[in-house]
Amino acid sequence: MKIYTLEFEKPITELEQTLEALRGQAAEQKIDLSAQIHAIEEKLEATKKEIFTNLTPWQRVQLARHPKRPYMLDYLQRIATNFIELHGDRRFADDHAIVGGLTEIDDRRVMVIGQQKGRDTKENLMRNFGSPHPEGYRKALRLMQLAEKFDVPVICFIDTPGAYPGVGAEERHIAEAIAVNLREMMTLKTPLLAVVIGEGGSGGALGIGVCDRVLILENAYYSVISPEGCAAILWKDRANAAQAAAALKLTAKDLLELDVVDEVIPEPLGGAHKDYDETAASLKKAILKNLDKLWEMKTSDLLEARYKKYRRMGVFTRVEPKKRGRAKKDAAVVTPAPSTA
Repeated sequence: MKIYTLEFEKPITELEQTLEALRGQAAEQKIDLSAQIHAIEEKLEATKKEIFTNLTPWQRVQLARHPKRPYMLDYLQRIATNFIELHGDRRFADDHAIVGGLTEIDDRRVMVIGQQKGRDTKENLMRNFGSPHPEGYRKALRLMQLAEKFDVPVICFIDTPGAYPGVGAEERHIAEAIAVNLREMMTLKTPLLAVVIGEGGSGGALGIGVCDRVLILENAYYSVISPEGCAAILWKDRANAAQAAAALKLTAKDLLELDVVDEVIPEPLGGAHKDYDETAASLKKAILKNLDKLWEMKTSDLLEARYKKYRRMGVFTRVEPKKRGRAKKDAAVVTPAPSTA
């Protein structure tokens, strides 16, 4: 398997290669290098902790985009059973960038919906690199309404760089499709749970993200715009992406402090791609815990709490508009003259 190394991971990779060479030398020449091996192992562990506990926002963005990072279907294989995929929006086509269907997590029947990326060029073209078309969001809404009809909770897995911005998507009204989802998800009479597992890109993520609880993996991000897009607008240069990532407050820690997400799910040291099973176990535990809380709520209380959740987001200041132009004078009151007839 091809090794993909990020720039900040290079010191770790070099130590791992040194360690592998020492072990190979010890086995091949039948000599005792246990002291040297132990020293490298300790240094490797210390280097990992130092790097991965002090990641910058831009480095976390890079981890969220790691090509080996687990995607929605990787998690479903580990936490769910009896998955039945449902296709199509009943209007235009089936968008493979959004996957959805009925499944079971332990003894709970749920509807799962999420963005899915590909592992190679062929699959990425089929999945459109995880960027949904309008029909993807309409399919998602159809499945949510089906879940509401049969009183089944919905779990949304968010992992997209953004909705597809191409001509075809505009022709089929991508903005309208997302806007309708935002409106309809606010009033769905069933528990809604979202998990940001990788990239949470703008309206493309929010199109399936208006939920009662929003969870996020430790190295995922959720943002109104990509760091590169922000840098291109503010600094006229995508090279300022790292500076933009820090300014956007898009990391899990920042989002929790801003009350945009409700819980951060820990990842293994080095990222979710280092241990799929451990990450899936943490994800499953968090999902079941939050589903239990939501399921205990009355429908009326659920809808009221969902409304309040989004109303209290953000900070704003109300400024009274200045009066423009001349003030109107009071109209003169004309009293008719008394009649002389």
